[in-house]
Amino acid sequence: MTTNLTEPVSKRLLLALLIITIGVEFVLYLSGYSQLAGTVYDAIMVSSFFIGLKLHRRLSKGIQKTKIQLIRQFISAFLFFILGSTLINIYSSYAFKNFSDDYEQYVDDYTEVVSYEEEVWVPSDPIEPVDKVWGVIDKIDSVGYDIYTDILAGLEEVWRLAYIILILLVCKKAFPRRWEKGQRDSFVMLALFVTSVLFGIDHTLNSVQSWQYEIGAIVTFANMGLLFGLILLWTRNLWLTVLVHSIYDIMATMSWYYFEYIVEISALILLPIYLLIMAIEKKQQMEKSMEIVVPEEIAK
Repeated sequence: MTTNLTEPVSKRLLLALLIITIGVEFVLYLSGYSQLAGTVYDAIMVSSFFIGLKLHRRLSKGIQKTKIQLIRQFISAFLFFILGSTLINIYSSYAFKNFSDDYEQYVDDYTEVVSYEEEVWVPSDPIEPVDKVWGVIDKIDSVGYDIYTDILAGLEEVWRLAYIILILLVCKKAFPRRWEKGQRDSFVMLALFVTSVLFGIDHTLNSVQSWQYEIGAIVTFANMGLLFGLILLWTRNLWLTVLVHSIYDIMATMSWYYFEYIVEISALILLPIYLLIMAIEKKQQMEKSMEIVVPEEIAK
């Protein structure tokens, strides 16, 4: 894997990698002070999709999977993240109580603001069709924007892979002897650690909170980033990791507005599907092995 990731990089691709890593850090910091910077950040995230097409080929080079294998891998990765994030949230609620309480208050305040913006209809009031339509549009606009940002958040995994490639390239040049001796896994772990910490820091760049909140946020989101990084390296599939990230964020948003336990319910639904797919794959493997054994016995 490290050989594929550290293949020669063209100047154009190197510039693109620097823009979606170092450039994003700078723009994300400015987004706390400028709406234009926030718009530029969204634009970079969207454009990173096309860079991800090239990076994905490096990561998954030589790997071919069937559709059912991809589905199984997605479900297992999603369940892994749900379990890991649940444990992280439980840990943070005890270790960083200030962060946990403040974040819960932020969610409550945010959802209350959105709900407050909606008009309260009294049964005795006449219903104007135009007003009703605009009320639906306002609801779609408020929730739809959050889902849009959740989808863009998934593309942060392109940012992570770009950082990993840059760090590995630097390690390859700075430590050629260790690289040739096969100590590449340690460099991968270093890249994973650095990107996880940066993931945590990036979630606090445009916020002004107490240092207790900041530390709690960095540790919590860094651990979340570590889970995404492990999924990326385990599956060696960039788009699968992007999908897990986006869908989880969308479900978290939906839990704010509509279904409080949608993430947990989804896990309960996916678990038997995963077990069913495992049973189907095992049956197919047994059938293939039988097909191999029977001709051998006939030949004897």
